[in-house]
Amino acid sequence: MSAPNKSYDPVEVEALKPEAIDRARDEALAAIAAAGDLAALREVKIAHAGDRSPLALANREIGALPPHAKADAGRRVGQARGAVGQALKTRQAELEAERDERVLAEEAVDVTLPYDRVPAGARHPLTTLMERIEDVFTAMGYEVAEGPEAEAEWFNFDALNISADHPARSESDTFFVAGTGRQGGEPGEGSGVVLRTHTSPVQIRSLLGRELPVYVICPGRVYRTDELDATHTPVFHQVELLAVDEGLTMADLKGTMDHMVQSLFGEGLRTRLRPSFFPFTEPSAEMDMVCYACRGASVGNPDRPCRTCSSEGWIELGGCGMVNPRVLTACGVDPEKYSGFAFGFGIERMLMFRHNVEDMRDMVEADVRFTRPFGMEI
Repeated sequence: MSAPNKSYDPVEVEALKPEAIDRARDEALAAIAAAGDLAALREVKIAHAGDRSPLALANREIGALPPHAKADAGRRVGQARGAVGQALKTRQAELEAERDERVLAEEAVDVTLPYDRVPAGARHPLTTLMERIEDVFTAMGYEVAEGPEAEAEWFNFDALNISADHPARSESDTFFVAGTGRQGGEPGEGSGVVLRTHTSPVQIRSLLGRELPVYVICPGRVYRTDELDATHTPVFHQVELLAVDEGLTMADLKGTMDHMVQSLFGEGLRTRLRPSFFPFTEPSAEMDMVCYACRGASVGNPDRPCRTCSSEGWIELGGCGMVNPRVLTACGVDPEKYSGFAFGFGIERMLMFRHNVEDMRDMVEADVRFTRPFGMEI
């Protein structure tokens, strides 16, 4: 028996000829180089490296060759397909880089333009100022106390030693929730509920509901029957403070006031007390602070007038004094053992002279042109 004739080639495969493989490779490389974008490159990849591409079809014909010819044909086809694959990878990286650069250029943000057509808002300066005052006193160990705005007359007047015939209890000064409350100077058939005229009722509630000693600050909205004008409003805000402990004196009140003024307006400012009268404090005083704008330098000096204090050198803050023993007794506190001091002032008024606001109506008209300059301080 004779051996197989390995030199005999029963078929001649046109696609595997060296010149055909080189031609398919060169056409593929030229098409890859000519691809102008990723979409065109995808079409080139399908045409020259896909399953029906010339090199893929040539690779399938290798099986028709005799064993001794398969290795050489496989090497030529493999080198051609490798060159095409590498060219595709390189060109894809180039086109992706070009695309990214183009996107960055086309979608660039001009940071010099307005970032938003809707203007930024702002916190209301009354809210900001109240919170700053709260921060000053909570840092000293005081607690923030709150109470209802519709308040019983007993809390709003009687417990504070305000007599039944006091002018503040008339309809010309106080909003009564229902009924007349008072008629012709005599008690009427009202509900006994008023819109609180000050935040002092919160002090009474604090004495009744807390263990002694009591150190509280009471911010909140209050109501008076005033007409709305440049310097008055029927709804405004107060901050009141109450301290009740053993051995408290006017010296403690004065030192507390000095600390508050320096914390809010700057170091070196001082306060003074002028004798006054309030039913709920005894002795009572009006508290003034040195003008923070001129620091008293405008007094008697026509060359340096001061709008803030009208060249008087002092600014009135509010009323203060030692808690009246009758108020302590009404709350079940022994005035022989405990003493206390209290003070209160209007937030709107402090905002006016602190920021030179000339018209109180600006604070209630919800005009963003007024609130925006104060910003979003927290």
